[in-house]
Amino acid sequence: QVQLEESGGAVVQAGDSLRLSCTASGRTFSPSGMGWFRQAPGKERECVAAINWSFGSTQYLDSVKGRFTISKGNAKNTLYLQMNSLKPEDTAVYYCAARKTGWGRIATNYDSWGQGTQVTVSS
Repeated sequence: QVQLEESGGAVVQAGDSLRLSCTASGRTFSPSGMGWFRQAPGKERECVAAINWSFGSTQYLDSVKGRFTISKGNAKNTLYLQMNSLKPEDTAVYYCAARKTGWGRIATNYDSWGQGTQVTVSS
């Protein structure tokens, strides 16, 4: 069983940058894909970015393209989300997730989830 733990959430101002981290632990960690999701109050969870763990291919939500970057850390069990030019509408709880097969932005295909980290962007 994989355990995922996010960190890096904070209260920031519009235009600021923030980097979220996700660290995986467990007996084995060899996902096929990973993703960053977010959920704002009253809204459905959405995937902001996904990465193919082997090849590094990425996908992004249209509203974050050019501002957010998903990447693997040098440590094989670490995932990052670099968020630049943050906007108030980016305010949400951000989750990292891992999947054993395939990759992409569909939430139902993910097997393991972290507990989330709060990002609040003030105007």
